[in-house]
Amino acid sequence: MYRARIKAAFDGADPRVCLAFWLFGIIIFFRVQFSNFCASIANPSPRAGLINNVLYVIILSAALDLVGPTVPKGVVLLADVIPSFLTKLVAPYFIHLVPYPVRILIFALLSTAGMLLIALTPAFTEGGTVPTKMMGVVLASLSSGGGELSFLGLTHFYGAFSLASWGSGTGAAGLVGAGAYALATTVLGMGVKTTLLLSAVLPAVMLVAFFVILPRGPMMERNRYKKLPNEALAATIVDHVEAGEEESTLSAAAREDEGLLDVSSRAPNDAKSIPWLHTFWINLRRARGLFFPYMLPLLLVYIAEYTINQGVAPTLLFDLKSPSTPFSSYRSFYPTYSFIYQAGVFIARSSLPILRLRHLYPPSFLQILNLALLILQAMFDFLPNVWWVFVIVFWEGLLGGIVYVNTFAKILEEVKGEDGEREFSLGAVSVSDSGGIMVAGVLGIGLEVALCGWQVKRGKDWCMRFERG
Repeated sequence: MYRARIKAAFDGADPRVCLAFWLFGIIIFFRVQFSNFCASIANPSPRAGLINNVLYVIILSAALDLVGPTVPKGVVLLADVIPSFLTKLVAPYFIHLVPYPVRILIFALLSTAGMLLIALTPAFTEGGTVPTKMMGVVLASLSSGGGELSFLGLTHFYGAFSLASWGSGTGAAGLVGAGAYALATTVLGMGVKTTLLLSAVLPAVMLVAFFVILPRGPMMERNRYKKLPNEALAATIVDHVEAGEEESTLSAAAREDEGLLDVSSRAPNDAKSIPWLHTFWINLRRARGLFFPYMLPLLLVYIAEYTINQGVAPTLLFDLKSPSTPFSSYRSFYPTYSFIYQAGVFIARSSLPILRLRHLYPPSFLQILNLALLILQAMFDFLPNVWWVFVIVFWEGLLGGIVYVNTFAKILEEVKGEDGEREFSLGAVSVSDSGGIMVAGVLGIGLEVALCGWQVKRGKDWCMRFERG
């Protein structure tokens, strides 16, 4: 029965589409999760924080290793988060003028350049400069932010299975990234520089997925519409803007022209034929309409879970002498929480073909309750052992993953597919995760210091003894 149900859920899926979007997800987010785990091992300071599922790039790990102890790790965080956030905030309003093949090439070049810049810049002890490394982080962050909103926009043309594959790929990246650093540096004996140099080939996989594996038919068919004469088009736009009708001819003109590479020569001409300001205001009005049904629940769940990961998880420690504690070092708690969390994210983001969530706010509120519960645990230590925390962290990953993938699934179902509205909406809503990360980053820094100080005042200095074990 269950086997037949699962088989029916995947009926009609194109294997090439699923593979391509799974690779898109795992490449974009592998760099994120690899850097997270690398940072947790290389810098087990209680103030470093674990930054999960945000468009951080793998070179963040090298930046953390190479900037040295005198540079606050928050500088690296800001250099990585802000460019990605600003890209997602601004790009949806003009990126439709850039054809997808050109975008993919740009993102691959930026990503590779960022990784190489970090890997090849000497360490601070050898005369390397921190600003040079931060420039590498910024370049790769721009690639990551633009890549996520573009690949989510592509799911408009390829349907629900592409979104499910994307979600599963991003979830799988967490599990792969959580073990990649340990495998490369511990088992294979590679240094961070060598590992980063090898990781610079990852964008090539993205290029193969887009230009070789992904079928181009759905993108070629997107422009089967009739153009109006320029003068009539401009007049129609003004009429619709004044009447408050946002779903008409304007968006059709703002869409990319037919084809892939040949779009670059025609889309700018289309943009010149309409009042650009009207285009901007209509998209801005659309974005306002997306806030409460889609953006806010995604923002809330991200703020809650990343505040847990950044500000609370480093203080969720237990006595190493207890028989129920499976670790011999305090630094082991942190990456273990990360791996368990990512397992929950992977399962939830892979569940879309089988399980659909119609209401986004309940799991967001449950995530806030998780945050409150774990803060109380850090303060009063009422859970009997670490295994209870493992369960809660796994549940945290499930909630975060299911809200993420179902937010975009609801957009695919509920937002009109005509006139580029759905494509715009998928990209615009993606700003919520980076926005949530920025808020959580600020909250997490202060919260972690406060919780650690609370514990030290009450005779438990475990959060200060990461390096001593």
